[in-house]
Amino acid sequence: MRQIAFLLVGIAMVAGIVAYMLPAFGQTHGETAPIFVTKIPLGYRDFRLISVAHEEGNLNSLGAVLGNDVAIKAYREGTLPYPNGTIIVALHYRHAPSEENDRIFGRAQSFVPGPPTNIQFMVKDSQKYAATGGWGFGHFSTDGKPGAEALMRTCFPCHAQEKARDLVFTQYAP
Repeated sequence: MRQIAFLLVGIAMVAGIVAYMLPAFGQTHGETAPIFVTKIPLGYRDFRLISVAHEEGNLNSLGAVLGNDVAIKAYREGTLPYPNGTIIVALHYRHAPSEENDRIFGRAQSFVPGPPTNIQFMVKDSQKYAATGGWGFGHFSTDGKPGAEALMRTCFPCHAQEKARDLVFTQYAP
């Protein structure tokens, strides 16, 4: 009986060591894998509206920018830097004319969201994402697949130009 107890303790210790070292598996000394948001945060469709965006040019996009409760509180109170736990999401759609609305208005002037193009996230965790200003960036296709690493590497350099607003482009539109 005593031997079985020692065996179980030994197995538990080995399992603990393996679990502790598993995150570093496959990394060379001193290097870490790039950190991006790789999973879509749950409940993001229930976040509240921060603002809307229209981007022209090649993007030709309409977007709804949403935030979780932590983000909304920080926006309303003007808190900078944003606290850990802040999540900001941008739902992007093609910019499409509305023939139905134009008929009512009597001329071409109305645009609505067309087909969705992507979903983008910013998640604040100053320890996990220290290398990218405390923010994790995520870009997902409409079927939920994360963007390629090359695409993800373009987020931080662009957002880093907004240091005065803690890397966040969108201003609150109450």
